[in-house]
Amino acid sequence: MKPRISVITIGVDDLKRALDFYWDGLGLPTEGIVGEEFDNRVIAFFDLQQELKLAIWKH
Repeated sequence: MKPRISVITIGVDDLKRALDFYWDGLGLPTEGIVGEEFDNRVIAFFDLQQELKLAIWKH
């Protein structure tokens, strides 16, 4: 089995601002922020390429 990276995760101070940067600024595809119904579990995923995602969450 070969090791591989499938998710890169970044903790951010301002999730909405980071979402705007990666989505509007860089044009990365996303479904937007998910998990808003849970306290402290909001996250956004972006498709970078096949089988590779970027995840941002508020730390």
